[in-house]
Amino acid sequence: MIGKLTGSFGGTTSEGAVLIDVGGVGYAVRIPLAALQELRAKKEKGISLFIHTAVREDAIDLYGFKAQEELTFFKQLMSVKGVGPKTALGILNVADVKTLTGSIARGDASALTKVFGIGKKSAERIVVELRDKLASVAGASSGGVSGDDVEAIEALIALGYSASEGREALKGVAPSASGVHNRLAAALKLLGSKR
Repeated sequence: MIGKLTGSFGGTTSEGAVLIDVGGVGYAVRIPLAALQELRAKKEKGISLFIHTAVREDAIDLYGFKAQEELTFFKQLMSVKGVGPKTALGILNVADVKTLTGSIARGDASALTKVFGIGKKSAERIVVELRDKLASVAGASSGGVSGDDVEAIEALIALGYSASEGREALKGVAPSASGVHNRLAAALKLLGSKR
């Protein structure tokens, strides 16, 4: 699997994918429109992209992102039932990751309905499935939650708790409990005593 490509910008294909020349091999990579416009405007020859490889019966498609955060968000979008790589890329064409993450964390589906092929119900499904995950990440980026706590909250969400329940439980965990596993175990103990 390809994780990252670094090479020179070789133009675009007729389908709108970027060509990246790496050691004489041209890779066709689909990227968000903002990144494509930036490449065309700067006329940069060097390019480095984080890659997601989508394998289907009849094709192998590469999707590229300038930042790891974009790739992570792209994969989160694809974890929602009915959202494939083309739809996820379409969502990333609407706005930047920070704006989209904030909208979804607040429960606002209106930005997603601007994407071709996503109706109101699909947009609401994306918001419902990703809201708690993205709210925990948004809380971490605002300085309210440590990196260990973000992982612990994601684990609690996977166990069926909400992000807010996870944050509240972790607030009650002693600061001396360090590391994801210790903080998660202490939070589970607190949540178990409340039931």
